[in-house]
Amino acid sequence: MSEGRLGLEWMPGTFAVCRLRADEAVPGWAVGDGPRGASGFVSITRTDRELSIVVGEDRVPTDVRADRGWAALRVSGTLDFELVGILSRLTGALADAGVSVFAVSTYDTDILLVKAKDAGRAVEALRSVADCSSL
Repeated sequence: MSEGRLGLEWMPGTFAVCRLRADEAVPGWAVGDGPRGASGFVSITRTDRELSIVVGEDRVPTDVRADRGWAALRVSGTLDFELVGILSRLTGALADAGVSVFAVSTYDTDILLVKAKDAGRAVEALRSVADCSSL
């Protein structure tokens, strides 16, 4: 992908951002039980202070500490590691519009989670820095 206008696409579903203790094992509901594992978007990050899991909110048990109601926008295509400022451009536009964001990066791309209730405002804010024609 070039440094020009970024393409964005909605990822299907509504997500929860979960917080577990750092020493907890990754739960089966996060990775999917059975031989095929989880389908769809799952992000698991462990630090010395916490275990954070982003997963479809319908998979999260009610007794898990989680912030629910997130929608996910993905940068279309593959981002080269040499590109600079991609997240800054996107999150800056959202910050200027007062839209809270939870960002996840993968090897190929960046994913921005915004509250589903703010999805329309997020798209409007991102129009200045990204191609939102498919949203």
